[in-house]
Amino acid sequence: MTVPLDRHYSVEPQVSAERISQLRRIVAAHLRHWSLDLHVRPVCRALDELLTNVHRHVGDDSDCALELRWTGRRVTVSVADNSARMPRLLPAGGGLSRVMALSDSWGTCRTPEGKVVWFTRYAEAPRPAGLLPYTPPPGVRAARRTPLAALV
Repeated sequence: MTVPLDRHYSVEPQVSAERISQLRRIVAAHLRHWSLDLHVRPVCRALDELLTNVHRHVGDDSDCALELRWTGRRVTVSVADNSARMPRLLPAGGGLSRVMALSDSWGTCRTPEGKVVWFTRYAEAPRPAGLLPYTPPPGVRAARRTPLAALV
């Protein structure tokens, strides 16, 4: 099975409490369309953390840019916003700790407009198991031909 390389989705929404759930459903639909059903829950939970951080720390109805990319081997999700305040990994857990637990790698970087927070997950497309011809064990065909009355 060949996988089309570099599947991509991006959107620049205003982040509000209602919009976060809509974006999560959109990302889940893209992952399912790309046959990455096993990654829907962890990717959407980590994305929820990133978008909630934008909503909570940058402000209600703030602009951001969400990008989802699948290369055939890795899913990368990034969220950019216009705040220069960099996120911190808190020792109490939650927030970026959850993103770290749900991903293979994550990070942040400054941009001229603010910052980007991203995470990746290893995600190869599932390979369908090919159907193999079934060969019955020796003696099964002979047993089928024998009448039941003769076996008793």
